[in-house]
Amino acid sequence: MTQDNLPKKHDDRKSVPEIKGTLKRHIVTVPEAIYRASGIKVLGTRIKSFIFSTDVAILENHNAQAVMAVYPFTPQLSIIDAILNVSQVPVFVGVGGGVTSGTRTVNIALHAELHGAHGVVVNAPMPNETIRTLYETLDIPIVATIVSKYDDVEGKVKAGTRILNVSGGKNTASLVRHCREIVGPDFPIIATGGPEESQILETIAAGANSITYTPPTSASLFREIMTRYREGQKAENLQNNKKEH
Repeated sequence: MTQDNLPKKHDDRKSVPEIKGTLKRHIVTVPEAIYRASGIKVLGTRIKSFIFSTDVAILENHNAQAVMAVYPFTPQLSIIDAILNVSQVPVFVGVGGGVTSGTRTVNIALHAELHGAHGVVVNAPMPNETIRTLYETLDIPIVATIVSKYDDVEGKVKAGTRILNVSGGKNTASLVRHCREIVGPDFPIIATGGPEESQILETIAAGANSITYTPPTSASLFREIMTRYREGQKAENLQNNKKEH
């Protein structure tokens, strides 16, 4: 084989080859900026992007690397089982923190682990005593949500929290920096990234290892599709009228 016929050396900096299907071409895609994050390796899987949803239709049609399944109701096994059954990527499920805590939370969390969850998420009000019991019971990581600088970050970590989930709204980046000062450079932090690329990059620069993306609702996505259908029908009708005249 001559020098000219040798295969060219692969350049990792070039575009990534992408394979798409026909039926699943329309999916929810997370912002590319998220992949600037370092990621967190959980049970052997490196995760940079989480999708924040419990909508099973969206959970079947997205490209995030994991699911953050937390919702504003008391945790229910039927919901957890449905999400675990549908999702094709690792799932981190909410197991309480506000109304639900104590033994009930531990039982729900153990059920989630046995049914395949990669992690359990506790909300900000969860007592450190319950986090400690979860840590002593579970093998999968406990993710503690941090919503303000007044949260007991150090206490949650000492109780057994393995990952922080920072959700500070418009102040998320500064809250990530606050948490990073407490837990050091190596402790895993997930954070909400916001809708804009600049917000995501700021949150990553502040110290977030993984980013949670909140997708549009199914209703808004469906509205866009219906609008395209109507516009297509209108254009087709105008074209037919021109042909007739």
